[in-house]
Amino acid sequence: MKIAIVGTGYVGLVSGTCFAETGLDVTCVDVDAQKIEKLNNGQTPIYEPGLDQMIERNMAKGRLRFTTSLADAIADCEAVFIAVGTPPDEDGSADLRYVLAVASDIGKYMKNYLVVITKSTVPIGTSLKVKKAVQDSLDARGVSVKFDVASNPEFLKEGNAIEDFLKPDRIIVGVESQDAEKIMRKLYKPFLLNNHPILFMDIASAEMTKYAANAMLATKISFMNDIANLCEIVGADITWVRKGIGSDPRIGSKFIYAGAGYGGSCFPKDVKALIKTGEEKKWPLEILKAVEEVNERQKESLVKKIMKHFNNNVSGKTFGIWGLSFKPQTDDMREAPSLIIIENLLKNGANVKVYDPVAMEEAYKYLGEKVVYSKDQYDALIGADALVLVTEWNEFRLPNFEMVAKLMNNKLIFDGRNIYEPSEMAEMGYTYYSIGRKPVFN
Repeated sequence: MKIAIVGTGYVGLVSGTCFAETGLDVTCVDVDAQKIEKLNNGQTPIYEPGLDQMIERNMAKGRLRFTTSLADAIADCEAVFIAVGTPPDEDGSADLRYVLAVASDIGKYMKNYLVVITKSTVPIGTSLKVKKAVQDSLDARGVSVKFDVASNPEFLKEGNAIEDFLKPDRIIVGVESQDAEKIMRKLYKPFLLNNHPILFMDIASAEMTKYAANAMLATKISFMNDIANLCEIVGADITWVRKGIGSDPRIGSKFIYAGAGYGGSCFPKDVKALIKTGEEKKWPLEILKAVEEVNERQKESLVKKIMKHFNNNVSGKTFGIWGLSFKPQTDDMREAPSLIIIENLLKNGANVKVYDPVAMEEAYKYLGEKVVYSKDQYDALIGADALVLVTEWNEFRLPNFEMVAKLMNNKLIFDGRNIYEPSEMAEMGYTYYSIGRKPVFN
């Protein structure tokens, strides 16, 4: 079975590579000729554990190709996925110009029956716009070619995307015809054989499922962050609260960790888009508005702790930042809490030294020469007045605290992910701030 994936960003590249891994013949398409050239030369534009090796393996077997030609890619395909970006517009709605441009181009070049599948996260009702864009192009050509549209939202976690794709919790497929369902079942046959659940539904429901899932997870995070802040005020410990409520199977233990706020390419964008959809339909989503407000406030929680500790004067102080990406196992800096923290410190006259295992190059695009880029985690602490931990990479979990103390001017840590134990910090003589727990003072 031959398919095409349009867009070699995070979703498109992971999806295309994993489909090839299951035995499909996959062609990935992108308008960025430089990116395609790099991919054909074995250079992967994103960081995802295991992806480089999987791309290399499937290219060598002839199951995975990269091209800039959409016409060639879909010439003998049964399905084409649209996996281009849907960045937030100025009003918070999803920008569909790239999705619809691809749909229009598909209509220009298709010759045989195709299922046109939206893999990008798109607002409810987008499939109708995609269908119209394809049909308008066919009409302009004066040809009649049958096609169907479908929705197949992705549920990939950055840093664990390959595992999520190959061993999914569920596969959501929205279709409008039996022909489309037949193609999609054929496409996902390897997953059906392994008993992974696949749910067929109408397209609008599939589109809504993606937004509702991300919105629910974002809600859990913001709820716990709000409770964590209250814990500090009343003297409770969010760690015990989390364990207490997480043991209730109706709540569960996932996505209830307090921290410095969520970021990345999905939650912020999708929450905004769903809020905008509610506004357009005259049904304001008040809970999600609060989720977004709490998250934006939470990104500044560490800054407020820092400013309070230094009596609102950090001018000339040096801060070592551990972790820049919005989460571990990715170099994604989009909406990363680290950016808010760093910009606030710089604005108040502080000096900032940063280190991240994989996101340094990506961080430079956002921060430029405004910060010092360190060669390792300890280099970032030389002469620092405080350590600020923002992303919980594994290599930060058990550092050499004796070396940390020797390198820094003060034994002072601001932990935005609660990865250290306050009692242990106290024993080692550190002043230690975390989220939703009592601070430890040296």
